[in-house]
Amino acid sequence: MIIKNDKDIIQLIKEDEWMMDILRAVKSLNLPDWWVCAGFVRSKIWDTLHGFKERTPIPDIDVIYFDDTNMDELEEKKLEMRLRNILPNIPWSVKNEARMHVVNNLPPYSSSVDAISKFPETATSLGVKLDERDDIILVAPWGVDDVINLEVKPTPYFKESKELSQIYEERITKKNWKDIWYKVKVFHIENSY
Repeated sequence: MIIKNDKDIIQLIKEDEWMMDILRAVKSLNLPDWWVCAGFVRSKIWDTLHGFKERTPIPDIDVIYFDDTNMDELEEKKLEMRLRNILPNIPWSVKNEARMHVVNNLPPYSSSVDAISKFPETATSLGVKLDERDDIILVAPWGVDDVINLEVKPTPYFKESKELSQIYEERITKKNWKDIWYKVKVFHIENSY
């Protein structure tokens, strides 16, 4: 299948019952500013572009939301339990982006989309959710060209400092996506600090 734009990505997800079940489960929690993001979206696109017949396993399903009224990590664990009760065979990971800047040693995020824009790679800076009519909404702060072109590049945020650049470089080495998706092109940060 050819994927040319965000509409094609939305259609791809719409036709995937497993992904739709996950989106419906998360929507049922009524979380503020929620998204299912990162590898959940990227892996589907890359699997499709590689012609894989079977889904590549992903280590976790990243669910994010933004609630600055309750930043207790315990709340995230409770939400994971609620999701496990709905879909027990899913490796849920729920994070409140209102507190994740502390964990990541970064300035506070203003929203979930702000947090997504500060993910390390443009191809991973993706999120999807369902609106009130169960239509899929896709957010891609850096666009979808890199993910569609199978290009791993740092988000502008991760080019801002030597420390962030190093995190990006370590992450792409550790993830080693080319082992799974052989067509992927990885771009390194060429900085002179």
